[in-house]
Amino acid sequence: MTLDKAELKKLSDSVLNMLRGERAENEANAGHLTMENWEWPTGVALYGIWKTYEQTSDAQTLAYLTDWYERWLAKPSPHHNVNSVAPMLALTCLYERTHNPAYLPHIESWANWVANEMPRTEFGGLQHITVWNKHYQQLWADTLFMTALFLLKAGLTLSRADWVEDAKYQFIIHIKYLQDKRTGLWTHGWTFDLRHSFAGAYWARGNAWFTAASVEMLSLLPEHDAACRFIIAALRDQAHALWKLQRESGLFTTLLDVEETYEETSATAAIAYGVLKGARLRYLSETYEEMGFAAASAVIGKIAPDGAVNGVSGGTGMGHDLEHYKKIKVAPTAYGQGLTFLMLTELMTWAERRG
Repeated sequence: MTLDKAELKKLSDSVLNMLRGERAENEANAGHLTMENWEWPTGVALYGIWKTYEQTSDAQTLAYLTDWYERWLAKPSPHHNVNSVAPMLALTCLYERTHNPAYLPHIESWANWVANEMPRTEFGGLQHITVWNKHYQQLWADTLFMTALFLLKAGLTLSRADWVEDAKYQFIIHIKYLQDKRTGLWTHGWTFDLRHSFAGAYWARGNAWFTAASVEMLSLLPEHDAACRFIIAALRDQAHALWKLQRESGLFTTLLDVEETYEETSATAAIAYGVLKGARLRYLSETYEEMGFAAASAVIGKIAPDGAVNGVSGGTGMGHDLEHYKKIKVAPTAYGQGLTFLMLTELMTWAERRG
């Protein structure tokens, strides 16, 4: 695919303008296409917007982020759960850049909750507690992106080695219980209480949460670290499996190994991001570049003229059978926009490399 940073920036601006535009405002109570809450779809979008600012140094993008946090940090603290942690990742990045002292107590408070009060599973995994359900003794693939990345970033930013080590451990324990040893793919979740992986579904976005989160974690830590070496091995195992399951369109189906399920854009965007960044940083072989660019090209083809990223599956709870995943409705969402931001920023980096 042709890589032109200016064109990629225009595309990213379109995706952002749609997310903060009238359509998103009108749909604030109709699904996940909104920035008017403190939840995981918003958190994923905010991190994608932050990465866009890192890549472009655009003052308006930074102003959008600072204005958003100024409004929401003035409100009462929301219910603490795995999903409401997600907006803290971009805030920690923002603090590292701006050193705004108003952000610090929020970062410390949330990180202390994750480290000391968040429910844990057997062997100390982060239990996937949500606002509606404690999901007793359950590990979900989503948790790595929503919570563990924040704990890592907060630990590095505030020199808390205990938080860093806990975040690394979360990746290890999730790999142990969620990555299938036969295929290299990830199941959506695991229950210690009942000792099974629910439907055993190789759900695309669940796999993508690891693909994207792992390269973010690895890029922040020394590659010789034992935990990082383990995570790289898991990423390579997964990438090899994904390579065999990419469809002719460049997209991935919402159940990776069930070809008749619909092709899903947000997972494809996150996989493209993880694979391309992984190849660029040499966690993955350069042979995966073709796979990553094919996925990225397919995602770009799903961006509508108004900036909406189409083909995104809605919020997906744990399924007890494969039919659960097949029936999830498809519509633009904040996290679909956010994961597309991530992918576009990585493409911008490749554009710079290629001159």
